[in-house]
Amino acid sequence: MIRPTIPADQYPLVDLARETGVFKPLEIDALEEVLIDYHATTHAHGHRSVTYEDNGTILGFAYFAPAAMTDRSWYLYWIAVSKRTQAKGIGGTLLKFVEDDIRHHQGRQLLIETSSLPHYELTRKFYLKHCYQEAAVVPDYYAQGDHMVVYRKTFGE
Repeated sequence: MIRPTIPADQYPLVDLARETGVFKPLEIDALEEVLIDYHATTHAHGHRSVTYEDNGTILGFAYFAPAAMTDRSWYLYWIAVSKRTQAKGIGGTLLKFVEDDIRHHQGRQLLIETSSLPHYELTRKFYLKHCYQEAAVVPDYYAQGDHMVVYRKTFGE
């Protein structure tokens, strides 16, 4: 079941992201701050956070928001699935939920940033599998040799 993220989810979501082994410690710290801010203020500005739960166990989450100063562009800031349940369709289910919600809000496009590092290869393949196109590569964005890869999907007008 996908449901709105609640404040009690904060630490389980941070732990879930950490256990994937993909995110850097700096990113895990940022996630914790994002979730604190979400419940304090940013939810009132259109930010959305959803949690995928099965029988009381949190298995994944997504965090997305409208991009400021754009015409209906959105960003997917976070999507993560428990390492124990990856490759079982949960990520795809979360991504479809995000896309449907953005369409419901008349969103025009969804942008997703990720790293070019080898351990993000499965992530990049995941977006391509779900019909995202590689829209840009910003060399050395995160660090020397770690490029930002931007994926994009547009929604019908």
